[in-house]
Amino acid sequence: MPTYRLDIGYDGSGFHGYAVQAGRRTVQAVLEDALFRITGPVQTVVAGRTDAGVHARGQVVSFVSEKELPEDRTARSLNKMVREEIVIWGCSWVPDHFNARFSARSRTYRYRIANVSRLDPLERHTVWHVRHPLDLSRMNLAAQHFLGLNDFASFCRKADGRSTERNVLRLDWARDSADGHLVFEITASSFCRHMVRSLVALCVEAGRGKLDPDAVPGIISGRDRNQSCGAAPPQGLTLWEVEY
Repeated sequence: MPTYRLDIGYDGSGFHGYAVQAGRRTVQAVLEDALFRITGPVQTVVAGRTDAGVHARGQVVSFVSEKELPEDRTARSLNKMVREEIVIWGCSWVPDHFNARFSARSRTYRYRIANVSRLDPLERHTVWHVRHPLDLSRMNLAAQHFLGLNDFASFCRKADGRSTERNVLRLDWARDSADGHLVFEITASSFCRHMVRSLVALCVEAGRGKLDPDAVPGIISGRDRNQSCGAAPPQGLTLWEVEY
């Protein structure tokens, strides 16, 4: 049976995350309902499960179908059915061994902060509004401690039997020249739940002068969630790209 890849994006504001949940509206449920009308019953595999309110620009989904699907027409049909909150950038036939989750080499997320006194209401679903002045250099000093292979137990919502070790390949805080917002971009082999939002929250505390960036290695080695700074709100986070 042929395997297909969907490249999709979505506004996560109206969803309770990607994964199917009983009685909840999720991206997976909407997508699989649309696919059902084309292929019959199908179960998708996703590159990265996003939480409620989190967005995606470069999410990747794979599935196996008993039918051979015309790629362009399938993408057009799905776009008509999922409506405006989800977009199907493309549908492609891929090798049988392709798996959106396990074939991925890395994922990249971006988090945006509007560090202004008054927020444009049109941005309220896509940024974290932080009124306190933030020192970008201190935020980068704190973030550099996350590079490489570390146990991120202090920054993750633990799942039974799953490791919290992750390899962070690249990261950076920068100021967007177009709108002045602060943007955190991070690439890792994979992420555990709430990891990116927890790293952002800690960097914000460093940027406010509430946390010494040199304290970060001790927080990492402590592997204690109570030592971290909680998690940043979901709406500022976007799954930006998945590399294969």
